Amino acid sequence: MMKKLIPFTLLGALVVSIIACKDKEESGFATLRVRMHDQAIQYDSVNVEVLQVRVHHDGEGWITLDTEAGMYNLLDFQNGLDTLIVPPQQIPTGHISQFRLILGDDNYVVVGGVAHDLALSSQDESGLKLNLHEEIDADEDYTIVVDFDASQSVLLQGNGTYRLKPVLTATVD
Repeated sequence: MMKKLIPFTLLGALVVSIIACKDKEESGFATLRVRMHDQAIQYDSVNVEVLQVRVHHDGEGWITLDTEAGMYNLLDFQNGLDTLIVPPQQIPTGHISQFRLILGDDNYVVVGGVAHDLALSSQDESGLKLNLHEEIDADEDYTIVVDFDASQSVLLQGNGTYRLKPVLTATVD
């Protein structure tokens, strides 16, 4: 009797695995948003010009997200506060491997009431890239939280000028 059940059991397992694989392959959409926040620091303000946010989708390449471009004072996003820089939008399901934050040239720090330009390092001019490696499933809601650490990102140079060497971390909730 048991020998007769084995082929049916194997056939049933095969059908279930085919259906499971087929469900994984179906394309769909998920909702993605991006938030940004910072840690406490001694400057009056640290202002960065956000131009664009992109994510790298393994099947689609770089996807440019509808970004709330503008000037952001990182110090406004301390102690549990954040801001939405990419409102909820649909993206294809699949694997997101990287995140890129593109800043403009109008970045500055205010120290003791005096504004100082923040020059970007040449490698950061093409965008600040972070690895994510996140699987995006259909009908799910995802938020990328970017911690832009101003205390480690603003560097006072020996000549008295300031440089922006961004230190970022990103997590997906």
